[in-house]
Amino acid sequence: MNPRNLYLGIDGGGTKTEFVCIDQAGECLVRHREPTTYHLQVGLDGADRVIRNGIGAICAALDIAPTDIAQAFFGLPAFGEDSEADPQLVKLCGAAMGHDRYTCGNDMICGWAGSLACADGINLVAGTGSIGYGERQGRSARVGGWGEIFSDEGSAYWIALQGLNAFTRMSDGRLNKGPLYRIFREALSLDDDLDICSRIMGEHGLQRDGIAALASIVATAADTGDATARDIQIRAADELVRMAISLSRTLGFSEEETVPLSWSGGVLRNVRAVQDAFRGGLSRHRGFDIVEPRHDPGYGAALYARHIAGG
Repeated sequence: MNPRNLYLGIDGGGTKTEFVCIDQAGECLVRHREPTTYHLQVGLDGADRVIRNGIGAICAALDIAPTDIAQAFFGLPAFGEDSEADPQLVKLCGAAMGHDRYTCGNDMICGWAGSLACADGINLVAGTGSIGYGERQGRSARVGGWGEIFSDEGSAYWIALQGLNAFTRMSDGRLNKGPLYRIFREALSLDDDLDICSRIMGEHGLQRDGIAALASIVATAADTGDATARDIQIRAADELVRMAISLSRTLGFSEEETVPLSWSGGVLRNVRAVQDAFRGGLSRHRGFDIVEPRHDPGYGAALYARHIAGG
């Protein structure tokens, strides 16, 4: 094995961080998973710890040092959105690698690079958060992904918030009680409906990824026939369709061109109702060619590292 032909990709999602190392031919040599590197949740020290642990595990598995890696790409959540945090993230990644053959970017690039194998087109990420990214003829652009407080439409976090809001309105009579109400009570073991406030926002409340996980409750309710939960899923798909249309226009795709479009993230990958509604929404607009994801984002990060190195 020639260490100079090794490429490391780091896909730092909102829930987990995946480390993938490939060789020049694209063969996946080793994978490793760590918790999230979302620095707004775990802090810069937490992100640093995850990155060092992950790189250490990869190097131990291959019996190499970080300096033996030809190129690395760090796809980090929220990167590019904080002029103070970004340089610190770049610095800690460099310290972990021990050389300057690395690049940092937003984790949206990992989804695009994996799903389309670094080819022109767009990718929508709908996981813990949501964001769209695409490239066309050397031009790149993003859409959405402004954060969970006032954006991330169509994501698991967004779906969970809509579900929590529906639960409260069902509880106090503003909405008729459907299965969603009962399923939330059972899933969170609520003795009193108001207990949900402390469960979510109290001293021992849920972090971002924990709230996003509540999207599964909405999915269960929708599967049992809850009309409100089903409407949440349809609205999530509609938001993702809007993102796709906006991104294709920003990248300059004309109405006569075909726009390759793929996706990543648990919502579009695993929630069939959202995926079906998303496909249906896209079919009402000309020019989109839906491409099944070719690779996962972790592998995409490694591909992008090789791409940067000219592979």
